[in-house]
Amino acid sequence: MSGFVGILVSDPWLQSQFTQVELRGLQSKYSSAKDASGKVTLAALPPVMVKLKAIHDILTQDEIKDILSEESTDVDQEIDFESFLRAYLNLQARATAKGSGSKKSTTSFRSTSFLKATTTTLRHTISESEKASYVTHINNFLKDDASSYRSLNKCALRLGEGWCSFMVHTPLNIPHQYGTNPWERNENHTLCLNSAKAIGCTVVNIGTQDLVEARPHLVVGLISQIIKIQLLADINLKKTPELVELVEDRCGRAYWLSPRESSTEMDEFSSEESRDGEAYAHLLNALAPEHGTTTTLETKDPTERANLILQQADKLECQRYVTPQDIVEGSPNLNLAFVAQIFQHRNGLTTDNTKVSFAEMMTDDAETSREERCFRLWINSLGVDSYVNNLFEDVRTGWVLLEVLDKISPGSVNWKLATKPPIKMPFRKVENCNQVISLGKELNFSLVNVAGNDIVQGNKKLILAFLWQLMRFSMLQLLKNLRFHSQGKEITDADILNWANNKVKKSGRSSEMESFKDKSLSNGTFFLELLSAVEPRVVNWSLVTKGETDEDKKLNATYIISVARKLGCAIFLLPEDIMEVNQKMILTLTASIMYWSLQRKGWYAEQTSPVAPTDGDSESADVSNLSIEDAS
Repeated sequence: MSGFVGILVSDPWLQSQFTQVELRGLQSKYSSAKDASGKVTLAALPPVMVKLKAIHDILTQDEIKDILSEESTDVDQEIDFESFLRAYLNLQARATAKGSGSKKSTTSFRSTSFLKATTTTLRHTISESEKASYVTHINNFLKDDASSYRSLNKCALRLGEGWCSFMVHTPLNIPHQYGTNPWERNENHTLCLNSAKAIGCTVVNIGTQDLVEARPHLVVGLISQIIKIQLLADINLKKTPELVELVEDRCGRAYWLSPRESSTEMDEFSSEESRDGEAYAHLLNALAPEHGTTTTLETKDPTERANLILQQADKLECQRYVTPQDIVEGSPNLNLAFVAQIFQHRNGLTTDNTKVSFAEMMTDDAETSREERCFRLWINSLGVDSYVNNLFEDVRTGWVLLEVLDKISPGSVNWKLATKPPIKMPFRKVENCNQVISLGKELNFSLVNVAGNDIVQGNKKLILAFLWQLMRFSMLQLLKNLRFHSQGKEITDADILNWANNKVKKSGRSSEMESFKDKSLSNGTFFLELLSAVEPRVVNWSLVTKGETDEDKKLNATYIISVARKLGCAIFLLPEDIMEVNQKMILTLTASIMYWSLQRKGWYAEQTSPVAPTDGDSESADVSNLSIEDAS
């Protein structure tokens, strides 16, 4: 794999304001504004700038023209790329200032601001306290590793070794190599970005080059998300069934943070109630009365009170993510980490067997849970404004599905007919979901006897079936776009199947996939041979087992996922999906490998003959014709 050369500008400060992904996108927009002589003038900027995401729907073209004229009234003045970038930053700041007056919703316990780190290029203020806390956290997790990371900008992170080592301790077990050359370093960074997506991180506008350059705001933002996911991984009804007590109590999060005998209530982790420490003092006194003291509440100085709170938390053996100053200043990320630590050590919730049994009854079967996870992470990876925490609940308003539809089929959603949450009137939710179903039918989804109210009611089978068709449509469109100039035909599941078999056959291997539900796929051999065919050096065959036992199959499946992500495939399946040959997940895996291969080499370099025609009645085309009932 060849090394990547980033876009460079002469001004270091200006360079630091953008990621490489953003620079490439803006360079493309800049080039589109060139006239017949190859120049970009001031007059050409407003029509281009008004379409950019940070400015669109906030500033009009006339407003942009007026702002640009403040710098120069000469509309024929030639604009170079750096001037274009500065103009964009200026307009972005104006758009932010104009939109800052909008009402912000109250932060919830699982607020998107906690899990969806911003990647804005306008402000890159980084808390030194956060950096120090994250370094401590990483070192605690990697204490058995040879390396110690004193700074998030050290060479180990640039090489990608630190990322991979750290990600091993996340919910995914990620095999990796130590980067000894640029190709392997790039592999490590690619593996980590795709693995971060796979555990629920929002990875938007960030590429491997940004990690190589160790851009502080992006490194801190990504690590912050990973740590939050680690800390909150067990806070769900399945792993902590006592949470059902909070479900019954309408105060929810506030009930746990603010004991019943206290009148103090925290709305968010940067609120005044968290800064003065009173809520923490009441909470710790209620959870650990044996360490309780009135001194903390009687102390008037906020910093001294915060110090006493941390001393009390130390007695519960809670890891220190915050300093007294962090509590006083209301650092939302570090305060969340601190509260999560308290919750994990002592949550004070009931262990009533009746309530615990009720919580356990709420769990889904394994396959439904895996599919829910897959679609939830896929939606979050698209970079839509909403962040999905609970798929079946969060899609019931229809808004999230409209955002996804607009993402994969731009311009298809009539936003004038849509209502943004929070939605008080139930019929508004039905209107949103009816538009979702209508758009699905326009995209030729199989939606027989399905109405918007089915989504509003939270019908899990129908929601999963709709999302599968949505994900499959997105995947096939990506493949179609790569092949547009060569054949211009619709891509089918049979094309993907034939491509995979032809690729393995041309590499001299004998494995073959009869269909996406071929039980022989469970040992992982075919996919390892396919990955080796698209990139010969990527598979270390000494790590591959024969796949004869369930344990060996799981090792192979885990390695397949790791290798695919290392190449750059964005996949969200689990090893169990390969072992059990989940038809839908096998298709997504194969298509992702195909997309990476075609994107890398181009269709003509990849294939010397057209895809062989297939019989529409063959088993290989089964997935193409999945109806709502079949998919569910």
